[in-house]
Amino acid sequence: MKALNRVQTCFEEGSLRHVAPSKGKAFNSLAFAGEWLNEAAINLASGSYRSALSSAYLAMFHAARAILFRDGIREKSHYCVGAYLETYVEQGKLEGQWVAVFDRIRSARHTDQYSFESIPSKEELEAGLKTAQEFVSRMQKLLEETG
Repeated sequence: MKALNRVQTCFEEGSLRHVAPSKGKAFNSLAFAGEWLNEAAINLASGSYRSALSSAYLAMFHAARAILFRDGIREKSHYCVGAYLETYVEQGKLEGQWVAVFDRIRSARHTDQYSFESIPSKEELEAGLKTAQEFVSRMQKLLEETG
């Protein structure tokens, strides 16, 4: 399904809605992303791997959410955040890998939170934290390029 169809469905279901655009909220959300990255690093260093995964995901979520705030979009679904980012891919303003990375860690965090599967390894989380840091940087750059 094309991104615009996914986004349209998100709006129709009320999972995305229009609000007043806010650069202030966008930059606050980006600041939260930085705080969550810091928590992810602390959790990883202390061996709290599930907390590190959740923190890394929340860093990415808040970085992506910054784009939505700036554009005047409010989310009620983490799935729809990824769908919204795809509109930037279709416009040629964002590389598709970032949406895939966001969706992959969103799914991993969801699985960890709601199932009884194994805890991610230290190596997986180290790579995930690095990817989360790169994602946050890319969302910051997207804000600067398109804002």
